Amino acid sequence: MAARFVKCVLAASLAVALGGQSPPTGTVHRVAMTGADYDPKRVSLHVGDSIEWTNDDIVAHTATLKGAWDVNVLPHRRGSVTIKIAGTFTYICRYHPNMNGEIVAEP
Repeated sequence: MAARFVKCVLAASLAVALGGQSPPTGTVHRVAMTGADYDPKRVSLHVGDSIEWTNDDIVAHTATLKGAWDVNVLPHRRGSVTIKIAGTFTYICRYHPNMNGEIVAEP
């Protein structure tokens, strides 16, 4: 019981130190948008992890999973999404439909 109390106090202290934000729960996986392609094209992760796309091109790109999310990333900017369900998902760039990537999310 005492150990649980200490964990709660530490979590609350960390939340205050982060300005009231919850502490991060997952890993951030980075994908470059370069040469009108995703690099890497396939990302394996766990539910709760995030993907951060960085657009290294001079044109805008998206990371779009139809019916789920649409992350618009302007040139030399970043965008991200947190994966909330397990499965294998293929996403595309709305502007360049031949540009596609895959996410494999484990529970």
